[in-house]
Amino acid sequence: MKSNKFVRASIIIIILAFNIGCDQVSKSIARKDLPDNKVIGFLANHVTLEKTENTGAFLSMGDNLGGPVKYVLLMGLPLLALLGALVYIIIKTDITKNTLLGIIMVIGGGVGNLYDRVLHGSVTDFMHIDFIIFQTGVFNVADMSIMAGMGIILVDSYLKRREEKRHLVVEE
Repeated sequence: MKSNKFVRASIIIIILAFNIGCDQVSKSIARKDLPDNKVIGFLANHVTLEKTENTGAFLSMGDNLGGPVKYVLLMGLPLLALLGALVYIIIKTDITKNTLLGIIMVIGGGVGNLYDRVLHGSVTDFMHIDFIIFQTGVFNVADMSIMAGMGIILVDSYLKRREEKRHLVVEE
């Protein structure tokens, strides 16, 4: 029994480390190799690389806040949420593997961006997608991890509820 918990915790840590590592390597490359104030386009400029430093949160929200309010909203609350999520996935062993993976991805992306905020004072973003009807802000690998993780959690939740409804109909 204890060995299963150890294996599970080890797998969680390995996936988290890989997730955070991929994010940090990509940001390091962007900081080092992408020139300032230059956009590099691919696929007829529908996908571009453009290094920016985001001192706010998602889409630079909170960028204009100052002092302790900005610190609490952009560092304190995310740190508490990430720690809470980590404790949750370590303690709660009956969640589905897909939901577990989704939460790990959200934590990994959050840690990657929080690490940037602490170490660099901002988060390095460098990718942008613009396919006319689908357009993003400038983002990074951590943001992709957070969004993919949330997507996995939502799809898994939907499928689980659908399965539960199907069992209720069969039992009636």
